[in-house]
Amino acid sequence: MNKSQDPQAGSDVNYEPAFVLIGRLQRVHGVRGEIAMRVLTDFPQRIRRGKKVFIGPLRQPFILSSVRSKDQLLLLSFEGVRSREEAQTLTNLEVFNTVNEQPPLPEGNYYHHQLIGLRVFEDAVCIGLISEVLVTGANDVFVVKGADGSELLLPNIPSVILKVNLEDQRMDVHILEGLRG
Repeated sequence: MNKSQDPQAGSDVNYEPAFVLIGRLQRVHGVRGEIAMRVLTDFPQRIRRGKKVFIGPLRQPFILSSVRSKDQLLLLSFEGVRSREEAQTLTNLEVFNTVNEQPPLPEGNYYHHQLIGLRVFEDAVCIGLISEVLVTGANDVFVVKGADGSELLLPNIPSVILKVNLEDQRMDVHILEGLRG
């Protein structure tokens, strides 16, 4: 199947993004092109020298030439960025990794981008698609958008979420009393 790409979202039409946000560049550090990045990934150990990252809305590729920790930030330098002025052009831009670079999760755990767009079924009836995953303190909540534009909020708890099948792009659920509007 040939997938077309939405250039603004960086996403395939089946809702699986081509890129995953891993950080946001902040201030320049020193005079040799180093820049601080606020880490927005659960896997900062995968951000290391020699890796390719993609920066900004155009997802421009850069190779990391050095990575070191400083307080809650990472200090990065990129091949071809040698001065403070060159690094300054990257401030406030987001840093991405490709979906393929994400480490596998334990069985039964999923990245949010894998769940967006799944068809949601109760019994044999499709009730809609997952349009968003809300992160709450207790558990994630799946926003299911119906064909009529209605929204249903389903908590990610075993009594509601019965089965996830990524291969079939399907989630089977049991809607508890009180969850329907």
